[in-house]
Amino acid sequence: MRAFREAVEAGDLDTVEALLADDVVFTSPVVFKPYHGKAITAAILRAVSEVFQDFRYVREIGAPDGPEHALVFTARVGDRELTGCDFLRVDEAGLIDDFMVMVRPLSGAHALAEAMGARFDQIAKEAAARSV
Repeated sequence: MRAFREAVEAGDLDTVEALLADDVVFTSPVVFKPYHGKAITAAILRAVSEVFQDFRYVREIGAPDGPEHALVFTARVGDRELTGCDFLRVDEAGLIDDFMVMVRPLSGAHALAEAMGARFDQIAKEAAARSV
């Protein structure tokens, strides 16, 4: 999904949020239960943009006009390097309705979980404010 990739790479989180469906389901690489809704997903993505350092997409998989996309990325969390993939599905309106992230190695996933966990109160407050 070119528009999403370009917005992420430009740090344009307002556009990223605009590309999310209201009923998007976000599956985190470090939390068992998926998150439901645009507000919480946008808040998580804003926080992760602060946690990831040297983030860049290195590969895009999927037909440009198809509903399924995979964006492979590299990033760093503290001193841990990781590789991950954003799996995106778009609805009939072209909005992301399913967003699943996977990362490796395990040490990178642990560093990500720790960094995001430290921000979760802020994430929850931001999501609540956006839901109003």
